Amino acid sequence: MITTLLLFALQDISVLVLDGQSNHNWKAMTPFMKAQLEKGGLCKVEVSTTPRAGLKGEERDAAWAKWRPAFKDHQVVVSNYNGEPWPEEVRTAFVEFVRGGGGFHVVHAANNAFSDWREYNDMIGLGWRAAGFGARVAYDDKGELVRMKPGEGPGAGHGPQHEFQVAIRDEEHPITKGLPKVWMHATDELYHGQRGPAENMQVLATAHSSREKGGTGLHEPMLWVIPFGKGRVVTNVLGHENGKSLQCVGFITILRRSVEWLATAKVTVPAPDNFPTGEKTSSEPK
Repeated sequence: MITTLLLFALQDISVLVLDGQSNHNWKAMTPFMKAQLEKGGLCKVEVSTTPRAGLKGEERDAAWAKWRPAFKDHQVVVSNYNGEPWPEEVRTAFVEFVRGGGGFHVVHAANNAFSDWREYNDMIGLGWRAAGFGARVAYDDKGELVRMKPGEGPGAGHGPQHEFQVAIRDEEHPITKGLPKVWMHATDELYHGQRGPAENMQVLATAHSSREKGGTGLHEPMLWVIPFGKGRVVTNVLGHENGKSLQCVGFITILRRSVEWLATAKVTVPAPDNFPTGEKTSSEPK
């Protein structure tokens, strides 16, 4: 353990978390994720909070004119944002950051954002979009990839929150290597029917969207990576803030591993001894 912590301290990955607006409880999510990323000296985390939602006229214009996050000062950007469009200057700087080699990690509802932003859709591959927006990908019970055309099948949604098993689809990727092939995730929203370009996606993990829980009957992507220029993007749609899902040891481990991989292309964060099993969840305190 001491060796591992010393290794983290030497890394000191620079991370910028974006928040400020969301249909989810970002005020609770950001501090918890920041604390998890900073454990053992893995990351140095700064937070950039946008203007609040609902501002009007000159007040809104002045507030957004001041918001200019310094993407290039960091190795990884983590988005906990789902709200109003960013100013064009910020969009341009962000695309340049990722395309130039920066890492981008999308957490849960952040993939709901910016349906009209082409580069963002390319980065995330799939988002919370209507059925006609773009392609859909899932896996059948035989493990075969199913790709649906726009308008074929449902759009994005989820059933009632519940515990569900997460299945690792790529056991050799650094983010997922060494994790149990199947593990039980704490109560969460199981996203299904997401839509987008769905190009260049490497799906790392899925979850079965049970019809009994208002789902699709298919195995839906939960975690995937996409290259964007010289940069890399990780999307993890787990992590609804309900006092359970974010605290899941599985979610925390993947968050830390994803950020490390985005920054270094390697993963040293171990799977902890209390990682969930195939039958039982495991959680950290809030």
